[in-house]
Amino acid sequence: MKLTIDTASGVLSTEDSSIPLYSRQAFELISREWVRVGWACRYFFTLNWLGRPALQLPEDLMRLQEAVYDVQPDVIVECGIYDGGSMLFHATLCEAIGKGRVVGIDKHIGADTRAALAQHRLAHRIEMIEGDSVAPEVVTQVKDSVRPGEAVLVILDSNHSRAHVSRELEAYAPLVTAGSCIIAADGIMQDLTDVPGGEPNWSWDNPAAAAHEFIAAHPEFEMRAPRGPRNLTYWPDGWLWRRE
Repeated sequence: MKLTIDTASGVLSTEDSSIPLYSRQAFELISREWVRVGWACRYFFTLNWLGRPALQLPEDLMRLQEAVYDVQPDVIVECGIYDGGSMLFHATLCEAIGKGRVVGIDKHIGADTRAALAQHRLAHRIEMIEGDSVAPEVVTQVKDSVRPGEAVLVILDSNHSRAHVSRELEAYAPLVTAGSCIIAADGIMQDLTDVPGGEPNWSWDNPAAAAHEFIAAHPEFEMRAPRGPRNLTYWPDGWLWRRE
């Protein structure tokens, strides 16, 4: 798509139309390209939370805190720890609302990451499980860590292939309580096939595709995006809410 921004006349032009530059429609179009360019430049690698790499778009973290405040979860399950920044972010939210803990799963948890999280003052809100997130023994361990009556929110941010995310959705969606959600992160892959670092097969092999398949088979969930522009996110089509 070709976008031409004319600030003098206040117009955003595409190949076949012109729209007011300072409009919601223009914001959506510009946001999509801003996110794509930022991803190609590895903008997300520049972001830390409490000293640990977070690798998330700040807009997504802000929307996530809105969900955590609304749901008031007792447990946040996160598949994919990396260097621990996002776990610390979730633990910070739990500390702020005065309740909750984070259960993080990763195939490999580096010694530096494990030590940093274990020694942090929020360590009492953090539990780490090393292993494949869809391995039966790992899924069982996560389920056993949730006590009866606890509200649960789940974030899937490990292996982003369509097949793996589908398996994670089937494994962890049963934990999600009514009014809460499971988030399939990084559906933005579907819009990155033509940017440096992207791959053509991401057009179909991505978390958003897995989320759509899951919704079609699970009417107890609905796909509902947060407030704000749809294109200003790495998590499009990823917010799946269990109906009340």
